[in-house]
Amino acid sequence: MTTNIRLAQHVDAEAVLALARPFATSFMVEEQAFHHAFSELLASSQAHLAVAETAQQLVGYVLGFDHPTFFANGRVAWVEEIMVSEALRRQGIGQLLMQEFEAWAVARGCKLVGLATRRAAAFYQALGYEESAVYFRKLL
Repeated sequence: MTTNIRLAQHVDAEAVLALARPFATSFMVEEQAFHHAFSELLASSQAHLAVAETAQQLVGYVLGFDHPTFFANGRVAWVEEIMVSEALRRQGIGQLLMQEFEAWAVARGCKLVGLATRRAAAFYQALGYEESAVYFRKLL
């Protein structure tokens, strides 16, 4: 089975929404807010939203951003969300999505890629990521 990674398009919205719903654990994905964010993300020069397609079906996505920093002496990229359909996990799709995101980050001059996770530490460690910090948040 061949997997194609490509930039998301407006026609992908419903498929990405279906994947985003089980991704969210702290929030419930609201359809109207999702569609607003989806359009905004596609138009943003700092956002990167790529999808994985297998047999003409959307089976995963990665969403991330980049921005300038002081601490890294340049730009850093941040993976905000990555999701692969549960039935197709452990088949290399997540790795392909991460490789595509990393290539985007390198092309933009990023010095590092960061992310926060509670559920997939072994996946990221297998890709060469190392634990670096504790993640804090405050709901507003």
